[in-house]
Amino acid sequence: MKQQHIYHLSHIDLDGYGCQYLTKQCFDSIDCFNANYGPEVTARLEEIVKKIEQDKFLQGEETERVILITDLNLTTKEGNWIEKEAMRIGAKLQLLDHHATGAGAAERFAWYLLDTGRSATLITYHWLQQHYGFDSENRLASIVQAINAIDIWLSEDPYFEYGKVMLGMISGAKEINRILFPAEDRNFKLSMIQAAKEMIHETDAPIKLDDALHQIKKNFFIKEKNDTKDNLVAAYVTGLLTAERDRLTITYKNAKGILGYNIGSASIIGNACMVENEAYDFYMDVNFRGNFSLRSNNKLDVSKMAAVIGNGGGHPNAAGGKIEGYKDSFIYAEVREFIQNYINERVQTVIE
Repeated sequence: MKQQHIYHLSHIDLDGYGCQYLTKQCFDSIDCFNANYGPEVTARLEEIVKKIEQDKFLQGEETERVILITDLNLTTKEGNWIEKEAMRIGAKLQLLDHHATGAGAAERFAWYLLDTGRSATLITYHWLQQHYGFDSENRLASIVQAINAIDIWLSEDPYFEYGKVMLGMISGAKEINRILFPAEDRNFKLSMIQAAKEMIHETDAPIKLDDALHQIKKNFFIKEKNDTKDNLVAAYVTGLLTAERDRLTITYKNAKGILGYNIGSASIIGNACMVENEAYDFYMDVNFRGNFSLRSNNKLDVSKMAAVIGNGGGHPNAAGGKIEGYKDSFIYAEVREFIQNYINERVQTVIE
């Protein structure tokens, strides 16, 4: 029997991450991806297809590759496309979902499992138990029940209130940008589900979990010593920006910068990033609307840069503006390419 490698695409709410909480424990060989509804689903499926093609080229044909989609419904058009692509690259397909809007596609495709009476996490749990003998002692049954109760709103379920706290726990976890650092953002959220799993049987568990959320978050970001959560998050994100700076590098004239995406806290993170990366002249953070913040450490007058690229302004070390006609993307590399081309065009316009 061939070794399996799973490429798991799931939604970005508690139910979606609940599915990945299970598969990450079931499979030793797995890559995870996440998408919200709409065009991002197609973008992530395209990303998975490219990843499988790359893996097959580097690793050969010995591994059976499975595309698993959970908590996301597909249109018939999307289903036709991914089915053809899966056949072309030699991958298996399995979709596990509970949204009634996928009924048409479920009737069309044999690999499309639709059950509107269970959350995607519960469907995935039962599917893993049936096909892989997962969690035979039902150690995870309670946390799965809590996610199921809140996701399909079973208000009489004994774990409903616990699930409600978990729902807010995941929706409020915005400390790490999931487009720029998807793996780290996912690990953060899965670590919170694991922490919730450990507390679910305590007396007054919903209240205790609610009280503990601040510390649960801090525990993920603490490395060497304790600090305020804001400082811990800033240090963590700065570390990611520094580690990934080659991927995040952009240029403005002869200056070199690090481009963040929708990170926020520009004063704290931007300044820390400049201190940690002395070879760089500026830090830029752009959000999904095209608004940007610039920071420097006495190396570049970013107020002048802001005026050139975004009709903006500010101070020599702190400025901002807006990129007109900004084209957002679910793929960071495309955001970076757009920003770099835009900067080059604006600089050239000023020169001319």
